[in-house]
Amino acid sequence: MKGSWVSVDGKALTANIRALRAALQSSTEIMFVIKADAYGHGLIPTAQLAAAAGVRWFGVAHLQEAMRLREALADVNVLVMGVVEPADATVIGRQQLACMVVDVEHGRALAAAARAADVTVRAHLKIDTGMGRLGVPWDDATETFRALREETGLVWEGLCSHFATVEPKQPQHAEAQAERFFQVATAAETLHGQPLRKHISSSRAILYHPEWDLDMVRPGIALYGYGASDSRLRFRTQPALQWKCQVMQVKSVPAGTPIGYYGTHVTPQPTRIAILSAGYADGYHRVLSNRGQVLIRGQRCRVIGRVSMNWICADVGPTGMAAPGDEAVLIGHQGKAEVWAGELARLCRTIPYEILVGIDRQAERVYL
Repeated sequence: MKGSWVSVDGKALTANIRALRAALQSSTEIMFVIKADAYGHGLIPTAQLAAAAGVRWFGVAHLQEAMRLREALADVNVLVMGVVEPADATVIGRQQLACMVVDVEHGRALAAAARAADVTVRAHLKIDTGMGRLGVPWDDATETFRALREETGLVWEGLCSHFATVEPKQPQHAEAQAERFFQVATAAETLHGQPLRKHISSSRAILYHPEWDLDMVRPGIALYGYGASDSRLRFRTQPALQWKCQVMQVKSVPAGTPIGYYGTHVTPQPTRIAILSAGYADGYHRVLSNRGQVLIRGQRCRVIGRVSMNWICADVGPTGMAAPGDEAVLIGHQGKAEVWAGELARLCRTIPYEILVGIDRQAERVYL
């Protein structure tokens, strides 16, 4: 028994990148967001596939991710989108990584640490235009840039922000954020005396607002194949990740058989039950108890009983064909049947991001 495993389709991932690239102007670069182990797809293999497809910028959340990426790919640009500690300025400078500056104090501390280590830090000012999270409040951002622009130790490279809401039917909030960003960018570039790399759009904004592509876009979930399947959108992508496990036992049970902890499912008729080598320890949400479906031999099979730590029970039906050793698909396709992270997310009342990043990172990843 080996629990669950993941397979990533490199051709699908490459096709997604090319679809986005074809939708952008040649002057707009792609920063592929590969934080959280590339949304569960595997940090280094995903980055290597993307780099082979022409991606030269990558976004990560933590310095540890950046260092792993730098070791594997020496010649790409890496932006740490979280908060870099001033104590790490030496590493940031020597490894030629870029980082966000989130306020005056943070910028000054980074600059002082960089000077002390005789390095320079590539800096992007993070502007809070309405997200209410990390960054300099937009109405303070120009003065913040003025205060930091001549700090030796910092090399100013970019300006960025992040949308809280992008809704085509209610565009006001995103439009207000964009307008605030443009005001700051104009003032900052005037102070700087030359253009800065501007980036504000993540996946959803890219899909609906080409006017905000600017110098660079930061796609995440769309390049992994979610949120961009509609042919009416600017570009289309397909899921690249499949998540599978193994049928460990199949048994026939009579009507009236309680299944799993507390017998939350009782079989209404004689049927056959497949016990699968995965559970919530692998990242399969317990909320999917008596709700989810898996694929076995190309057929959808209902998850019955409570999902337990290492096991899932699935009803293959009174005459269903299944045997120990069969492959069961938790996310992906088998024959003509499909079940994707979006479906699981709806059942769990969450988003595909959480489903994908929740897959056990120790599970084997296979790259096709």
